[in-house]
Amino acid sequence: MTQQGIGGARSADAATAYLETLRGRLAADGCEVTGTLWGDSQVVIGSRSDRKARWFGTKVQLFVLAAAVPEADDTSLASFTRWAMEYAGDLRGGLPGARNALMVLPALISGNIRPSASDWAAKDARLVGTTVVGRPVTVQTTVPGTGGVTMYRGGVTWGGMFTGHVLEKASLYFP
Repeated sequence: MTQQGIGGARSADAATAYLETLRGRLAADGCEVTGTLWGDSQVVIGSRSDRKARWFGTKVQLFVLAAAVPEADDTSLASFTRWAMEYAGDLRGGLPGARNALMVLPALISGNIRPSASDWAAKDARLVGTTVVGRPVTVQTTVPGTGGVTMYRGGVTWGGMFTGHVLEKASLYFP
């Protein structure tokens, strides 16, 4: 086996370990935790709904969809983000037209995060229509269970009153 192969195996192990640690953080915070597939990658899904008086009684549904992948660039992160936002939109409950805010944290975890992916994640939040806000996340893993996290931490116009809550949860799930 070559050094590159050994490093790749360690990198995949670190990403998988981070994904399992994330699964535990989501469950510990009271999220419903499930899973699905995105291509060949296992996806951990965490979801929760929160309502607070300061939001004028509206509810925010937060979905975390995370996958450990061999490599991530801006194209794969954009593809995963679109898929995750549409998938979360299909999963959420409520009557059409009576729904509240839907926030999605689509995360790709890898030992090989390309700078283009991190730059794309840090640039801005993404919108699908007028009802779904996504904040893409990249997690560069080097040691099992730990990682360097990149995401947009600024405000948004639509769903802006939930920004603090979403960033608080993101910091809890992706320390």
